[in-house]
Order: sequence, then C-alpha cells, then structure tokens
Amino acid sequence: MSTRCILQALRWSVWSSTCSVFNRLQHGRNAVRFLAASSCRRSLPTHSSNEEAPLPATEMKNDQHTLLDMGFTVTQVEDIYHSMSNVKRNVAAKHFLPTLTFLFGLGFNPTSVAKILLKCPELYTTKETLLQQRISNLRKLGFVEGSLQRVVAFYPVILSVPVKTVKQVVVFLREKCLFTLQQVTDILKVSPAVVLEDLNALEIKFQYVYFRMGIKQSEMIKAKLFRFSLEEIRCRHCFLERRGFYQTPDKKGQTLIINPKLDNILCVNLDTFLKRVAKATEEEYDVFRRLMAREWQEEDLPLGVIEADDESGDDDEEDEEEHLGKAGYIKGKKK
Repeated sequence: MSTRCILQALRWSVWSSTCSVFNRLQHGRNAVRFLAASSCRRSLPTHSSNEEAPLPATEMKNDQHTLLDMGFTVTQVEDIYHSMSNVKRNVAAKHFLPTLTFLFGLGFNPTSVAKILLKCPELYTTKETLLQQRISNLRKLGFVEGSLQRVVAFYPVILSVPVKTVKQVVVFLREKCLFTLQQVTDILKVSPAVVLEDLNALEIKFQYVYFRMGIKQSEMIKAKLFRFSLEEIRCRHCFLERRGFYQTPDKKGQTLIINPKLDNILCVNLDTFLKRVAKATEEEYDVFRRLMAREWQEEDLPLGVIEADDESGDDDEEDEEEHLGKAGYIKGKKK
C-alpha cells in the first residue's frame, strides 16, 4: 500500500510541474500574440507617420497582466516596454517569447531576465537559433554552468555578437598573443567586451604590456589587463618609470629594481596607486598625464617577437586549432 501511495504522489508531482510549465508558456504565447497584433495594427496604412503608433491602453494592460503572471513586477514590465521602444516592435514581437524561454532555460529568474533585456534590448530581435549557437560556442570555449550565467548577466551583449566574430578574437588571442585556451576563457570571463574590440587596438595594447613592461601572459590574466584602456596602462606605467619605480626587464627578464606587480598598478583606484605605488600627489600625476598626452600623439609603438608563457596544461585544445603560430611579429626598427 505504501508503494501505491508513492506512485500516486509521483504522478501528482509530475502533473503539477507540467501544468506549471504549460501555464508559463501559455502566458508567454499570449504576450507574443498581443505584441504581434499590436505590430500589425501599427503597420496599417491609415497611420501616416513613420513612427510606430502607441499601444492602446486596454491592450497594454492585458499584456502587463500576462507578464506579471510570469513573475515580473510592475516596474520590470514598464522597463521592458520602455527598452522595447528602442527596437522594432514587429520584430521584437516575433522573437519575444523565444528570447524569454531561452533566458529562463538558462536558469535566470524574472528579475535577472529583466536586467539582461534592459542592458541589451537587441536580444528582443535575435533569433533563438542564434542564441543557442552563441551559447554553444561559449560552452566549447570552456564556460560551464555558473560561469556561463555570470558572463551573460554581466555582459549580455555577448549574446548579440556573431559566433564568427568571437572565434576571430579567440584565434587572435591564441595565435598572435599565444594565450592558452584556458587563458582565453579566463579573459572572456572577466573582460567579455574584448569580443567587440578592434583587433589592431587589441594588438597594440598587448604588445605594449608584453614588450615595454616585460609582462608575461599569466600575469596579464591575473591583472585583468583587457579591462583597461591603453591610455590608462601607459600613463601609470610611464609615471612609475619616470619616477624610478619601474624598469623594463632585459632579455633575461632581469631588472635592477623590483617592479611592482601589474595588478598592483592597474587593479587599484587612483588614490591607492598614487599613495602606495607611485608615492606621488594627484597634482603631479595630472600634470604628467597632460604632458604625456602630447608626447604620445605622434609616437609609434615598436613590435617584436612574442613567446608563449611557461605554463603547462591546456590539453583540451580543438583539433582545428593545433596549428597555432609559434612566431609573432618581426621586430621593426624605430624611425
């Protein structure tokens, strides 16, 4: 008899959860039908303006109830409508439910979904198949559950970037900068905006830190290098160099002084940097920054040969990426 009771309880649990999922999807379908109908009405030829007509109050109220039933608050619903005004609503209506379903499927709650959509309204108009492909590509790069959700919540724009663009950045970081696959994953975790950076600018930033500062790849990762602009990096480095607190290592990696770590230079606020590292005042730094801005305007950065960091590991490389370039750039003569 106890076994029969257990089976009945399991059936009831499965039936209840199925109904719950069905209700949520049904609410989502209602929202999409409303948005699609609204788009059709706004596209009628009787509306002479090129701008989209405002939503009727009664229809907006009904759709708000639908989103409220899905778990969104009144404020979140209003924010969602406002963010949708920045995209084409007829396209947003078509992909609205798949986008919500996709984000819920990643494990986000309504509050997180609302924040993601506010940060990146482009997701309203992105096909679900593209979202799936981009998430799949991130998983291939080493993102697991937890880190995947964190990077999407922190920088949802990454879901609007084509897979081809992300792969180009990955190839650049591995072949030109000789980062390992794990290091590239770490870069994307803490600096996902790197996928939209210009590769030439990215190259100059890396080359400067590698050659002028003598920093290896592992220390760059620790200092979250790609979160900072080249201007900020150069300014702090040169300020320390002029004050005698930093020296470019020789070919053997040796210096006459002990250089501060890169994370102690970059990963601190300006006040801490000046007091603990540069031992200078803010006024001195401001004057130096203005003078150096003029000096750097016509300056070219020399390039050189890059060597891989002495770190073992990263055996999970893909077959098509086993032909990594072993040489970087040929050192040019400074004019």
